[in-house]
Amino acid sequence: QWQLVESGGGSVQAGGSLRLSCAASGVTISRYGMAWFRQAPGKEREAVAGILSDGSTRYADSVKGRFTISKDNAKNTLYLQMNSLKPEDTAGYYCAARTYGGIWDWAFSVEYNYWGQGTQVTVSS
Repeated sequence: QWQLVESGGGSVQAGGSLRLSCAASGVTISRYGMAWFRQAPGKEREAVAGILSDGSTRYADSVKGRFTISKDNAKNTLYLQMNSLKPEDTAGYYCAARTYGGIWDWAFSVEYNYWGQGTQVTVSS
């Protein structure tokens, strides 16, 4: 049984940095696509960054050049390095995993079958 546990959220001022972690247990993450999503109050959940099973990465336009997604297969952990944070980055951040194949679009939340509980990121101006 998969379990994803996020950590690393917090409160920072605009321009600051945070590093989110998502520790996976139950299955080896190196085999699967994973992603970070975020959801602000009153808004829909949106894709932030994805990393496919071949290691290639994808980013939302709003975070390109500021966020970096990576994973440490030895630690079975997914990361999201967030730099130059803006108030509009404030949201709950969730990691997700897709454990089955087929053609899929990393940016759609319905493509993922496992989710973490989320970690809050608050950026003040």
